Amino acid sequence: MSDTPRRPRKPAKPYRRPQKDPVRILAFDALRAVDERDAYANLVLPPLLRKAREKGDFDGRDAALATELVYGTLRRQGTYDAIIAACVDRPLREVDPPVLDVLGLGAHQLLGTRIPSHAAVSATVELARVVLGDGRAKFVNAVLRKVAQHDLDAWLEKVAPPYDEDPEDHLAVVHSHPRWVVSALWDSLGGGRAGIEDLLDADNERPEVTLVARPGRATTEELLREEAAVPGRWSPYAVRLTEGGEPGAVDAVREGRAGVQDEGSQLVALALANAPVEGPDTKWLDGCAGPGGKAALLAALAAERGAVLLASEKQPHRAGLVAKALAGNPGPYQVVAADGTRPAWRPGSFDRVLVDVPCTGLGALRRRPEARWRRRPEDLDGFAPLQRGLLRTALESVRVGGVVGYATCSPHLAETRAVVADLLKQFPQTELIDARPLLPGVPALGEGPDLQLWPHLHGTDAMYLALIRRTA
Repeated sequence: MSDTPRRPRKPAKPYRRPQKDPVRILAFDALRAVDERDAYANLVLPPLLRKAREKGDFDGRDAALATELVYGTLRRQGTYDAIIAACVDRPLREVDPPVLDVLGLGAHQLLGTRIPSHAAVSATVELARVVLGDGRAKFVNAVLRKVAQHDLDAWLEKVAPPYDEDPEDHLAVVHSHPRWVVSALWDSLGGGRAGIEDLLDADNERPEVTLVARPGRATTEELLREEAAVPGRWSPYAVRLTEGGEPGAVDAVREGRAGVQDEGSQLVALALANAPVEGPDTKWLDGCAGPGGKAALLAALAAERGAVLLASEKQPHRAGLVAKALAGNPGPYQVVAADGTRPAWRPGSFDRVLVDVPCTGLGALRRRPEARWRRRPEDLDGFAPLQRGLLRTALESVRVGGVVGYATCSPHLAETRAVVADLLKQFPQTELIDARPLLPGVPALGEGPDLQLWPHLHGTDAMYLALIRRTA
């Protein structure tokens, strides 16, 4: 037996329970819902925030931070994934999705906010201990300490290929868009580096909340009395809440006399309503009315002229949302649950027809940043038959001398001009109307006769509109 004295053991560190941070736990829960259930953050986040407020866990600053963490992480996911990939020793596909969500939250705090590096790392590791366990928290700690060694610009120098070697991949990494989306948007813009970079930057900006005062029910003057409210840029019915105001706190919104509606959507409805028609102007149709924003504005405009709007929506639950949006309209209207490609009305029944068709949603990436990671190029093939079918029905539904508006919240040429060109060939007794003069004062609408709105040029979603008159 050895006479060597044993060294006294260091006392073990007492186990410390991880501290629960309600803000970061809520942000993590929202990201998991987006990933696991294909949910949209703009639908998931509000009820989570409301519940946190009711429990007394949150104040206004907490809600603002949670919102920034969720949307910032989703918008910059592609950039952060490229940086995280440079800091781990395995392909990202082999990292569990919940771990990636925590790492994304940490990367955003380090590279996209003013939170001090030590606080960003410690808070994210503490979150990992709560939601992932101590073992994986150590992995999170090791990765984030590597991320913290450089700022965002230095990381982009390391992980993005040079522009001169691969322009599309460079833009994809730097501006956090899938490469195929960068390519499609660039084609729609018509070339030039400055324009595409401005657009991609605008997609990563948090959009203002825009309200619409529904004619005959509310006025912009009433809405402008709200705190931090300013007039819209282009629509006479638009009011912007410049400091992220809560629409639900606005009396006119709660009462349905006003609504939340992007100014691009308002302009599409206004252009159709202002288009010249030959003959009577008493019957209007919204052939894809859900969830009801454009239908509510069109119905109010129709009522001012003694016209009636029929709002048609295929999905019954969405038809219910349309009915709710139109409730209280100052004039007559009707809502039906009907398939727009198998109409419940006779051909040639309407003077004006709007079809805002289902699409990839590439024009609304500011508001739904997760859509850029969810969509695939093959999705275009899935939407194509429906888009053409809806426009075909619209052209059959309008009378001679009437006007059809084909709209989509995507600037992708396969969903805009390609669809219109195909249907004009099938309906030679039609003509395109120049839509641009119908939005006086709105600049840079394109070469015409159709029009294209852009986030970086107009501060709206990238809405497309073609106006088609039936000539025979």
